[in-house]
Amino acid sequence: MTMDKSLRVRKGSSSARGVLTRAERIAKLKEQERWSEGRSPLGLPKVRVTKLAMKKKKKAKAEEGAEGAAAKPAAGAAAKKK
Repeated sequence: MTMDKSLRVRKGSSSARGVLTRAERIAKLKEQERWSEGRSPLGLPKVRVTKLAMKKKKKAKAEEGAEGAAAKPAAGAAAKKK
């Protein structure tokens, strides 16, 4: 039997996970200094999972405007030379 296309996992389009593994949670607790050695790994406290969102860069629009402004005087100077 073949698997339906909607059920296949795509490698490139992995989204942020909402759940951490036990090892990842312990690592986060160590970073926050909330973990002591010798403590049981069962019954761990909650750890917030931060989701990274890619924001659009505003620099791209500003750079385009600066390049356009720089190109206009150059175009005007070229027209004067003719």
